[in-house]
Amino acid sequence: MEHHGFVDIQQNGYIGVHFSSMELTLEKVRKVTRYLAKSGTTAYCPTVVTGPMEMFRRNLPILAAAMHDKELKPHLLGIHMEGPFISPVEGARGAHPPQHIIKPDVDTFKRFQEWAEGQIVILTVAPEVKGALPLIRYAAENGTVVAFGHHLAEDRVMESGLQAGARLCTHLGNGLPNLINRHQNPIWWQLACDKLMGTFVTDGQHLPADFIKVALRAKTVKRFIVVSDATELGGLKPGEYRFQGHAVILEPSGRIGFKGTPYLAGSSATMLQCMNYLASLNLLSEADLWKVGYDNPLRLLGRRLSRQPCNTPTVVFKNNQFALA
Repeated sequence: MEHHGFVDIQQNGYIGVHFSSMELTLEKVRKVTRYLAKSGTTAYCPTVVTGPMEMFRRNLPILAAAMHDKELKPHLLGIHMEGPFISPVEGARGAHPPQHIIKPDVDTFKRFQEWAEGQIVILTVAPEVKGALPLIRYAAENGTVVAFGHHLAEDRVMESGLQAGARLCTHLGNGLPNLINRHQNPIWWQLACDKLMGTFVTDGQHLPADFIKVALRAKTVKRFIVVSDATELGGLKPGEYRFQGHAVILEPSGRIGFKGTPYLAGSSATMLQCMNYLASLNLLSEADLWKVGYDNPLRLLGRRLSRQPCNTPTVVFKNNQFALA
């Protein structure tokens, strides 16, 4: 079976364009979308991360307009809001600027949805922060997929979030401090929960191969979704850049890290690269690789791609690797 590409539900930007930048325009969304489509990502969720309220007020309507654009509409599945309702704790918050992290609030989320014309389809939250459970319940009841992410919640809190309607874990295995309790930490409960799907950044930088193998055994192919978590630095030359107000290093290997720290600052990989790293581990058949990189994210969102967008290459699988035909 031929596929025109993969589906990415966590795409923060690419080739110098950041969906959370105050300089975002419709034409920049078009630039990224065209590049991704030619690189093997046929559809994606533009992801907006924690930032000032003015950014949400400005950028959510731009992304909503992109979803009405004749050219872009076939490629865009809705907005993923990763923050600002996350943990403020260092390590757990990752690359998110702490000054813009806010408490979960239903009225604030309603405002975001108004600006986004109802197009926020995924919301990543920290369930342990006060106000999170009412927000999870409201968002889930109104059609948004709620994910746990950038959090330090205890098992009982995650269970409460699950009962409130959460359905997903965002980049499971990441968004945590480097040092955590070996038993009492968010990873094990989320891996063990059969009612939650999980997204995983399989770029070869975010997760070691043995973690991916264990995660696949725990989640099974049915509940495992590959995402790129790619940032604006993807597609650029290696070097030092400014990202979220901090110095970061894009290494020749593709790793992006905050200068002088052990923390990652997102990914530079395309979905094609993520899927090829996963394929290289020899854990999945071709059919199962397509499930985790195409079928599962669409099933999570209750979506189908009615037609393949024009002028996009076909992705083929040969010699245990994906390639553009």
